Amino acid sequence: MTRTYLDDIVAWHRTRSQNDSRSFDDLLNQAKSCVPTRGFASSIRETPHLAVIAEIKRRSPSKGDLNAGLDPSALALQYQRGGASCLSVLTDSNHFGGSVADLQRARNACTVPVIRKDFTVDARDVCDARIMGADCVLLIAAVLSPSELSTFLEVAREVDIDALVEVHDEAELDVAMRAGATLVGVNQRDLVTFAVDQARAVRMAPLIPNNVVKVAESGVRGRADAIALRAAGYDAILVGEHLVTSPNPETALTELCVDNEAQ
Repeated sequence: MTRTYLDDIVAWHRTRSQNDSRSFDDLLNQAKSCVPTRGFASSIRETPHLAVIAEIKRRSPSKGDLNAGLDPSALALQYQRGGASCLSVLTDSNHFGGSVADLQRARNACTVPVIRKDFTVDARDVCDARIMGADCVLLIAAVLSPSELSTFLEVAREVDIDALVEVHDEAELDVAMRAGATLVGVNQRDLVTFAVDQARAVRMAPLIPNNVVKVAESGVRGRADAIALRAAGYDAILVGEHLVTSPNPETALTELCVDNEAQ
């Protein structure tokens, strides 16, 4: 079988984790002593219109450079001025050109909460996200076993960081619900082929319980997509490529902040 982008990325992260000799207990104690987070999920809940999680992303494995020379601080400020409820920052260096420094510079430049966008494969990764200053950690159901997902959610609760559980289909959503996820993202991008299914999030929306914060990820091309996703019941959209490749990210973001009347 041909190896995919996802196989290679996850294998790289799991190998790195296996070679990590740091003590989980030490990291857990350090994470629990950090200053309070800004409240990622609560920021989405309190947004009266469709919340936008604006992503700082230099490159992708499938498309190469998107905005390799971006300034995380300047872009974070543009996003905040444009009405972003939250930020997403890639910290994977090998595959996306991101870094912990990108996250910290972006967060320090603004007042909105930030998710660490990376491949979490170890409980220590959850602690690391908290320690580096993130307000939310990404947990991808497709790359975790049900027991790993449950454990990582428990660690996230223990260190007081929100966790966005990313799913792609009904089976993964069921696993997420059984694990106790309260913030769920439906990724319209197939992590095996990296192709985008523009209708996936709309199809999945009715299956997500009403008490769960709903996020649509990937494939948002503009205001029309945002309106459709708001009408489908989403609380937020996570948008990267559309914004980082825009000549005016601030204006492009504002156009996505649709209210119920726009439906």
